[in-house]
Amino acid sequence: MVVREGFRKMLEFEDDMEVVGEAQDGRQAVVQVRKLNPAVILMDIAMPGLNGLEATRQILKALPEARIIILSAHSEDAYVMNAIDSGAKGYLLKQSSAQEVCRAIRNVLKGETYFSPSISKRMARLDAASPSGKTKTGKNEDRLTPREREVLQLIAEGKANKQTASDLGISIKTVEKHREHLMDKLDIHDTAGLTRYAIAQGIVESSVTLTIT
Repeated sequence: MVVREGFRKMLEFEDDMEVVGEAQDGRQAVVQVRKLNPAVILMDIAMPGLNGLEATRQILKALPEARIIILSAHSEDAYVMNAIDSGAKGYLLKQSSAQEVCRAIRNVLKGETYFSPSISKRMARLDAASPSGKTKTGKNEDRLTPREREVLQLIAEGKANKQTASDLGISIKTVEKHREHLMDKLDIHDTAGLTRYAIAQGIVESSVTLTIT
């Protein structure tokens, strides 16, 4: 909430920008974007129930032309690569200055991509080191269905099968089946392992906020 308010106040000072909507979780973000169709979306990677990466995928499935910038406290390769795989046009660290955030929004609005400078430099080195000249992002998570990713997030958030079923509007038996598939696909056979995997891949974080512009 505090981070979201900070971004809103910061953007309200820009003459060429207007905050048209906000959301406190991923599901609300998807609904808001479909309703408001904003020019650029600032999407926090860390949100309860439906994280920013999965919300980004769902938004782009409905609105392929949507321009989304991921906000995160993490700069690790796994987080950045997963954001790119989700279809995001930019990736900003939360400690970015107001000037950098506005620059990113304007660049993405023009159809360009934007990454925080430290991330951009590292990506360039990774691309140069790749035989094909392009960073490889293939991960086990790519083999998960959207529903399996949602279940994985709720498992990592400590939700029991009953609560997960209620949150997703499915049966407990279906949740159990998704959990089995997750363990088989990821070759991880306990809840603690699934949680560690979700954290490592940026599916869950410790903070929870989102801003749409």
